[in-house]
Amino acid sequence: MGRQSISFTKPNDEWLKAQVESEEYSSKSELVNDLIRQARQQQARIDWIAEKLKKAEKSGFTTKSKGDILAESRQRYNG
Repeated sequence: MGRQSISFTKPNDEWLKAQVESEEYSSKSELVNDLIRQARQQQARIDWIAEKLKKAEKSGFTTKSKGDILAESRQRYNG
């Protein structure tokens, strides 16, 4: 695991400290890694939806409603 040194703005640093002090996380590193994991999962969802939209645009027709596509996305990423 790589070790990094990063700086935070005062409000962000205070928020991180508060999360650790509330014992939600054991360290700032754990919290930052969790936030990055969440961002990566969110990006994967966005990429999946964007690909579906590209395919739909190329085909010119889909029988799925926006709600259907959203439900499929939720099912895929929320288990």
